[in-house]
Amino acid sequence: MEWFQALILGLVQGLTEFLPVSSSGHLAIGRALLGVEATGDLVFEVTVHAATVLATIVVFRKQIWKLLCGLFKWKYNDETDYILKICVSMIPVLVVGVFFKDAVESAFSSMLVVGLALLVTAMLLFFSDLKSRSQAKRTPEEGSDAPQRNGISFWQALVVGVAQAVAVIPGLSRSGATISTGLLCGVKRERIAQFSFLMVLVPILGEMFLDVVGGDFVGSSVGIVPLCIGFVAAFISGFFACKVMIALVKRAQLKWFALYCALVSLLVLIFLV
Repeated sequence: MEWFQALILGLVQGLTEFLPVSSSGHLAIGRALLGVEATGDLVFEVTVHAATVLATIVVFRKQIWKLLCGLFKWKYNDETDYILKICVSMIPVLVVGVFFKDAVESAFSSMLVVGLALLVTAMLLFFSDLKSRSQAKRTPEEGSDAPQRNGISFWQALVVGVAQAVAVIPGLSRSGATISTGLLCGVKRERIAQFSFLMVLVPILGEMFLDVVGGDFVGSSVGIVPLCIGFVAAFISGFFACKVMIALVKRAQLKWFALYCALVSLLVLIFLV
């Protein structure tokens, strides 16, 4: 991988991570368009994802600090409850990472998988948008469910975690899958948007740590310089895009993202498969 290819792919990662359009799918498409050969590992993908996770930490630093302060009060409060629900959401992706890592890595070389997964993302976004708008029209008296602590229950956190685990497939948007699943489960959009971005912090950073400890960075065919350039590009673009993109996800109708994913899926299936 050349330095300019790493720069472009890093920028793509940073700009698409916070939209429900699949940053991993766009990375795969970018690889194909730039002529970057599949390396047989996910070191570059993990590196640029870690960069956007770092950008997320910077943007959400006040919320994260509040959660940590609440946790170390050593009592069951709202912060402890929220952290426990994030931990529950990480169980499915842990299972996938331990038992299905090789299958996931092989999927990154298939543009057919990317195209079909983008189509699934479009369908998820479209139907969850319909559900969200129908819920918004309901009056408080029509809501039969008691409000959950922090706006999300443990079972909803687990189901959203399953969506995140399935979304390791390139082309299936992680934020799109988690936000859509949360909406379909009855979680409010502003609640699931923040939960979706915070629940990915530990898994991505944990994967990067394992790559460093296991020597995957040294053994990767990508090279240290492209990895560093990709990391910096993804962090900078992700940092400046994060607040705008998160606000957009909270307020914009998801059907427009669904239309975009459907169009990209069609182009991929026609020209890149």
